[in-house]
Amino acid sequence: MSAAERLEEARELLAGHPVVDGHNDLPWALRLGSPQPKARGNVRYDLDRMDIGADQTGALHTDLARMRAGGVGAQFWSVYVPCRLAGDDAVSATLEQIDIVDQLLERYTADLAPALTADDMEAAREQGRIASLKGAEGGHSINNSLATLRALHALGVRYMTLTHNDNNDWADSATDEPGVGGLSAFGRQVVREMNRSGMLVDLSHVAATTMRDALDASTAPVIFSHSSSRAVCDHPRNIPDDVLERLPANGGIAMATFVPKFILPAAVEWTARADDNLRAHGFDHLDTTADAMKLHRAFEAENPRPIATAATVADHLDHMREAAGIDHIGIGGDYDGTAFTPAGLDDVAGYPNLIAELLHRGWSHPDLAKLTWSNAVRTLRDAEAVSRDLRSRTSPSNATIDTTDAR
Repeated sequence: MSAAERLEEARELLAGHPVVDGHNDLPWALRLGSPQPKARGNVRYDLDRMDIGADQTGALHTDLARMRAGGVGAQFWSVYVPCRLAGDDAVSATLEQIDIVDQLLERYTADLAPALTADDMEAAREQGRIASLKGAEGGHSINNSLATLRALHALGVRYMTLTHNDNNDWADSATDEPGVGGLSAFGRQVVREMNRSGMLVDLSHVAATTMRDALDASTAPVIFSHSSSRAVCDHPRNIPDDVLERLPANGGIAMATFVPKFILPAAVEWTARADDNLRAHGFDHLDTTADAMKLHRAFEAENPRPIATAATVADHLDHMREAAGIDHIGIGGDYDGTAFTPAGLDDVAGYPNLIAELLHRGWSHPDLAKLTWSNAVRTLRDAEAVSRDLRSRTSPSNATIDTTDAR
């Protein structure tokens, strides 16, 4: 079979079993602008200036036409706020992020369908619309409050990543120094309250100790919304094999990310040097403002960036399948949350290229349907069942961090 024939086969498969993508940072790009070369700077949620109903190629990784071309059937929109926003500021900014997703749903009703449950996801697929769910990225968004956690769930948030790049008071991040040693006692309370409410526990960004503690504490399936295999690329943002091997017993899902600096070993070293260059010129290594990106691109011109491809992502999925099983893997691209993407997976239109690569490697249609659609839907459905049971037997927790962790 030719490459063109495999690509057509991939598109046909996605027509029936579209992609559930675990993580897209479009809402933050709509707040502050995108790192893409043709981005419009700080748009502050102005949907006329950044209209995803129009072609945003070169300005965003995401628009509706390219989502359709990519075979996206459901999207977890990240309602991320950075760790530098703490306390009440983090909560307010998270509410603004939730609000912009709701504005998108109101504005683009023909294409986007609000989804709170697995049944909603299936109904959207039948309607030919893209099921839209929300995921909070970083436990700092709840300001150490279980009541705030429940409020986010009431506003439609269906997963929360326990940390982002920095530790919080009750959980350790993969990219920070050890703090509480994984999850604190209050952190375990957070996990239990997420189980009770029906909010998926997302273990992307967390330290391996936190992953293991959360798996010990959770009675519901967990997810990794955008993480790949540490055995294939030794980066702390990725998942160790012993954690992947626990997913079948837990029922959860690991959704492979496309971020080159997490998936391509050569890109890990290059990124470290590029980040050092930004810091040397007074920028934070995560700065995506126009001035920072100009400096970044000048560095790239003198130091060619290693290029990941769809085959790089497929290498991770092959290994994750071996470690966790076909029923426990998925896709979480992290579009509009990264400055660089793999060749062939340049934006949300690229998913057929990944599926074509997996077809080339001998993946069957039933297995690919699990990867793209069924596994994620089942994981949410199973978490809903755990929530119904816990709600029937337990009351909401009013625990506080001060009393639980006895600091």
